[in-house]
Amino acid sequence: MTDTPLAIAGRAFRSRLLVGTGKYPSNDVMVRAHEASGAELITVAVRRVNISDRSKGSLLDHIDTAKYSLLPNTAGCYTAEDAIRTAKLGREAGLSNWVKLEVIGDERTLFPDNEALITATCELVRDGFVVLPYTNDDPVACRKLEDAGAAAVMPLGAPIGSGLGIQNPNNIEIIREASGVPVIVDAGVGTASDAAFAMELGVDGVLMNTAIAEATDPPAMAEAMCLAVQSGRLAYLAGRIPKKRYASASSPLEGVVGR
Repeated sequence: MTDTPLAIAGRAFRSRLLVGTGKYPSNDVMVRAHEASGAELITVAVRRVNISDRSKGSLLDHIDTAKYSLLPNTAGCYTAEDAIRTAKLGREAGLSNWVKLEVIGDERTLFPDNEALITATCELVRDGFVVLPYTNDDPVACRKLEDAGAAAVMPLGAPIGSGLGIQNPNNIEIIREASGVPVIVDAGVGTASDAAFAMELGVDGVLMNTAIAEATDPPAMAEAMCLAVQSGRLAYLAGRIPKKRYASASSPLEGVVGR
């Protein structure tokens, strides 16, 4: 069975797994996990990068930009204005004109502020950014973000860093069915089965950080996630059997000896 690459804003990616750079026990472990993940797109918090003095040590020193594409993110921003300013700082520092847009609306749950997110998406798209907004698993919000010009929508599977897995698969399926841009599940994945399940729902990709970075063995978990995303995608393309209430014999009874 053949598959097409993940296409975002005219760019093609072989891997449908996107990974982050936070919470790793060391930069060396992060590097090995990135390699094991097979990811091509790596998200980096603009606020964690020393963009004022690039002669000093930086997180970017541990990311091979010849191998990986950077996806700066606006983590830690609580207003549209702050997120817009952070995205522009990242672009001016030479990171990328792509942005994983985050506008947090609640400090405890880290749920997005969808109203502010739509406002920021509109302005950044007008300013030439390729915007991938992190949002709730809300089909209406995802539609509005797409209408605002988002290059992809990134609904959460569960709260950031929770490891709870996909809490509302029905909404994720609705978003996927209605969307004209790629749908990438972002946040909440805890283990490989969560990633496979997300892909089986038909989404185009999965972004994760904590599930890999805080695993006992991050490189091993990164490899597991790589395989899970591939497996889930293949299962989706293959087409699962319908769910049934009662048993259905694996072997037909027609032609059985003695009947």
